[in-house]
Amino acid sequence: MNILVIGSGGREHALVWKIAQSRHADTIYCAPGNAGIAGIAECIPISATDIKSLYNFALEKEIGLTVVGPEAPLVLGIVDTFRKGGLRIFGPLSFAAQLEGSKAFSKHIMLKYGIPTAAACVFTDQKKAVDYIRENGVPIVVKADGLAAGKGVMVCLTEDEAVTAVNMIMSERLFGEAGAQVVIEECLEGDEASFLVFSDGNTIIPMPPSQDHKRAMDNDCGPNTGGMGAYSPVPVIDREMQERIMKEVMLPAVNALKAEGCPYEGILYAGIMLTSDGPKVLEFNCRFGDPEAQPILMRLQSDILDIINAVVDRKLESVEIEWSEKASVCVVMAAGGYPDKYSTGQSINGLDDFANISDIMVFHAGTKFDGGNIVTAGGRVLGVTAIGADLKIAIDKAYEGVNMIRFNGMQYRKDIGRKAIKE
Repeated sequence: MNILVIGSGGREHALVWKIAQSRHADTIYCAPGNAGIAGIAECIPISATDIKSLYNFALEKEIGLTVVGPEAPLVLGIVDTFRKGGLRIFGPLSFAAQLEGSKAFSKHIMLKYGIPTAAACVFTDQKKAVDYIRENGVPIVVKADGLAAGKGVMVCLTEDEAVTAVNMIMSERLFGEAGAQVVIEECLEGDEASFLVFSDGNTIIPMPPSQDHKRAMDNDCGPNTGGMGAYSPVPVIDREMQERIMKEVMLPAVNALKAEGCPYEGILYAGIMLTSDGPKVLEFNCRFGDPEAQPILMRLQSDILDIINAVVDRKLESVEIEWSEKASVCVVMAAGGYPDKYSTGQSINGLDDFANISDIMVFHAGTKFDGGNIVTAGGRVLGVTAIGADLKIAIDKAYEGVNMIRFNGMQYRKDIGRKAIKE
């Protein structure tokens, strides 16, 4: 069948790479794609949020399955539009996608259905939000309600930091309309991990746990980013903890959406804090994480289209998924200055050296062609992802790959996965 993948980041490159290995895939298109994706799919210059054009393209090219990578088109209702037109598409309906699209909605669902999470309040009035901070003290977490590319969460250690965060979100509109209201919640302590499942609305199947590195600099310093690297598996989530997360978080969440009249179909991703009181949800996302998708998909041994088709056809109970016992690590190479101001158009050298290396993949995120050269075109540029017998070997291989690549101003964390080695 003809496949359309929507998106342009490292997550989408990893998805296209995995889909290209499927016996079900004929022609693969990606909208809009990037320079790396162009090597294995036909890139189409349509924005991921231009739903009408994407729908028309899917009709024209007789697309048998559309796979949505990023969150924005899901929240905007791309699945609703495609389904109404009789097209097969992988992802949740817009109502269910509010779990990511609105932190206030997500918090409401968690509290209503007893899913463990941090205590929180929602504010549309800036003065009331500031008063709440003054009354409750710090540390405290301030979140923009809507989509903010993974950067709308601010952990504040002083009251001044918290008040400044509220002002930036609500007055300065740092994240645009995502800051129309804020969620202020208690600051949880513990180890953080990403827990993803496939869901067809009735059956859910877990993926191997992973761990993201959100801060820009080593030792979890600096501003939040979209993610500077990830690894899988996660030593702090053993089989017992995985079963507990499934029982206390993932099953209740899927059942909650069913009770709300909108069965959850697609990928459900919970950011989990492993507190002394057990696992608690920091946030829900409605798609693969980026960069978590890269190490997870490197470990997937089953045909990904068998899984996706089973979700779309609501037959997930008939699928068995095989995962490699090996470990995988992704190190993100970013443009200098990211996540703040950064330059683009820098030539990238060393990519051809990976042609014959099977255990390292370089997934493109912010890249494009400039003549015959591949140049930087975003904040997060590449995700060098390796697989190895254990985490230490995978980490070493990933950094070997990083050291083979050069572009002006490049920055990356040098401690991706190191915490897991200590644990």
